[in-house]
Amino acid sequence: MSGTDTAGAAQSPAAETHGFGAETGRLLDLVVHSLYSEREIFLRELVANAADAMDRRRFEALTDPALAPPADARIRIVPDKAARALLIADDGIGMDREELIAHLGTIARSGTRAFGAALADTRPEDRPSLIGQFGVGFYSAFMVADRVEVTSRKAGTEHAFTWSCDMTDGGGQFTVAPAARDAAGTDILLHLKADAQAYLDPAGLETIVRKWADHITVPITIARDGKDLPANEGTALWRKPKSEISEQSYHEFYRHLGHLFDTPWATLHWRAEGMTEFTALLFVPGSRPFDILDNDRESHLRLHVRRMFITDKAELLPHWLRFVQGVVDTEDLPLNVSREMLQTTPVLGRIRKALVGRVLSELKSRARDAEEYARFWENFGALLKEGVWEDSEHRTELATLLRFRTTHDDGWTSLPEYVNRMQPGQDTIHYLAGDSIEALRGSPQLEGFRAKGLEVLLLADPIDAFWPDRLASFEDKRLASATQGGAAVGGDLPDVSILTAALKTALGEAVTDVRATGRLTDSAVVLAAGAGPDLQMQRLLRRSGRGGPLPAPVLEVNPRHALIAALAARAGETDLLGPAAETLLDLARVQEGDLPRDPGGFARRVTELLAGSLGGTAAKPA
Repeated sequence: MSGTDTAGAAQSPAAETHGFGAETGRLLDLVVHSLYSEREIFLRELVANAADAMDRRRFEALTDPALAPPADARIRIVPDKAARALLIADDGIGMDREELIAHLGTIARSGTRAFGAALADTRPEDRPSLIGQFGVGFYSAFMVADRVEVTSRKAGTEHAFTWSCDMTDGGGQFTVAPAARDAAGTDILLHLKADAQAYLDPAGLETIVRKWADHITVPITIARDGKDLPANEGTALWRKPKSEISEQSYHEFYRHLGHLFDTPWATLHWRAEGMTEFTALLFVPGSRPFDILDNDRESHLRLHVRRMFITDKAELLPHWLRFVQGVVDTEDLPLNVSREMLQTTPVLGRIRKALVGRVLSELKSRARDAEEYARFWENFGALLKEGVWEDSEHRTELATLLRFRTTHDDGWTSLPEYVNRMQPGQDTIHYLAGDSIEALRGSPQLEGFRAKGLEVLLLADPIDAFWPDRLASFEDKRLASATQGGAAVGGDLPDVSILTAALKTALGEAVTDVRATGRLTDSAVVLAAGAGPDLQMQRLLRRSGRGGPLPAPVLEVNPRHALIAALAARAGETDLLGPAAETLLDLARVQEGDLPRDPGGFARRVTELLAGSLGGTAAKPA
């Protein structure tokens, strides 16, 4: 379709005007004004979208031959210098009216606010990566165009529609109107800005295509001197021998595959032979996507059969390896394989097992370089912990790959290293879970361990509240939370049984028990978990509103502390013990990162104490 036809369709009397949804107008403004340093990336994104549409059409045609693309199916790039317009056309699956509105009229699920926040925190040279990570590739067209028209006809239908948006009028709305297109597919017509005319040069366009999309298996052509000339190699990179592939080619394919702009941390390329034959090209990213912990948790490795894309929903890797990008190509499956067959065929089961084994082998090998492995761990360590939680087959193997901050030093520590440093006779690996490493280092829960020279693992990922119970032990050393019974400092404790009984009576059901402890050196009180999960797990359950009624904590008091000794001497004073008990419990909660049960009451009691200590008039000591 020509640019004139597209524009004419957009002016149809049946045209409908819509406002952008979910702050997409704000997103357009962010893209246009904040990503200029890599303007050429718009072409990569539009070509990648076109290639995806072509792959989908070929896949749908496996079960419905009527949807098959033409024999010369391709992506055409047509620059028109006279009209200052650039056309990107494909023979893909196409979109109907509702899909045009849904896909082009609303923002990707990551959200404008998250995109803007990430943009503010990212160096200018790294900002192009935000396009792929936030799924806003189509909108990059507005970096070079002030008006965009998308005409599409869905395969299997006779009707076409044009979506258009003009940024010169503020970009707050778009129009959808009936159109005409001879065959299924999509045309994207960009009316370029005055300062973007460099993207009308065929030679320059070819350079961009070869840089970003040379290994897309769909043919790409660029109109030049009246002819459509090939612009990409169009071969399956993973089918080539490793000796024929440069590092740069691997990196370019990786960036195309995952819509990423960093350099992969690891590249795994091999051909498996034997009972099941396949070729795999996998990448471990060098940076962490913004939504890695919030997305759908599914692996999206691309499954190809004899070079033809079949699906990226075959779950070729478990959830905890979903960060791995790549392609798996086999000839041991039929081209018309159904999704139901994919879930039951033993071929895919063997491929999955081989892929997991190879990735784990690579991680073990690279873990020998502590500094290099730390880069990976800081990006994806939380996902390996998910594997310990949910994958009994690989749990023990994964445990050796875990890394931790500890009370020993500021670096990373593995479980084997911790065990090697354990004291003679020590049979427990101690850990403390919380919301941040900084808060954990200052926790009173660690006082007794420090006094006895015992190392404690510091865990600050949300998953850390779950996986230790599943692992249970490592090299015959059990794992135990510091909040479920720590290390006593030693020595006889002063008898404060009258005080603890009085405090328990005053606090009632707010605590399971009040008891003296020898595991504190500096603090007056600390909380301990009663029966059931440790304190961090209880906090997470309360925040999520799940888990039903939870057991009240145990309040432990330090008989050696001056405050506790003073209260013990006045344990019979009921008027004193009531407020004191409430304040002690609230102090213990604050130490754990929780709010007091009654923040207003706690503030009043502390204020009265401060006033009394400074010679003012306090209502009563607490």
